Amino acid sequence: MDAHTNAARTPAAATYPISIRINGEQRQFEVEAWVTLLDLLRERLSMTGTKKGCDHGQCGACTVLVGGKRINSCLTLAVMQNGKDIVTVEGLADGDRLHPLQQAFIDHDAFQCGYCTPGQLCSAIGLMKEGEARTVAEVRELMSGNVCRCGAYPQIVAAVTQVMGLAEHKDNPDRPYIPGTVPA
Repeated sequence: MDAHTNAARTPAAATYPISIRINGEQRQFEVEAWVTLLDLLRERLSMTGTKKGCDHGQCGACTVLVGGKRINSCLTLAVMQNGKDIVTVEGLADGDRLHPLQQAFIDHDAFQCGYCTPGQLCSAIGLMKEGEARTVAEVRELMSGNVCRCGAYPQIVAAVTQVMGLAEHKDNPDRPYIPGTVPA
């Protein structure tokens, strides 16, 4: 028996039907049990805004909103999100009008290489919805799961706190603001 014959006899992997609302659009899929939400978004839908960084949930580049809560899409299986409402970075703007946080990122030069930006934006929107951050220090702490390799943390925090209406000097007026070099 040759390899071609064996391949013809090997049953296809089982797939599972799922229905997910992505950026306001209801979508149907047949997915294998091991497909992550990140791979579903990037590889099957070509929604490459959500980035694959570490693929271990350590960098936050793949952060999306599920039911308004931020999650690392590399750590969840697509079948686990059946029936859920997913928002990716592609779903933040309203047509040509940017989300206020996207505009604040531009205003504060909060993206450098831009690789982490989609995850930072989704994480910050989730943070704002959680309502746990009341100070600049809490914003820094609650955004600490999102890694920026360029070191744009001060600009990112400035953008988030601007949209939240927090004054940068509210935490510690003596803390110097050094753009681009100080990690959160």
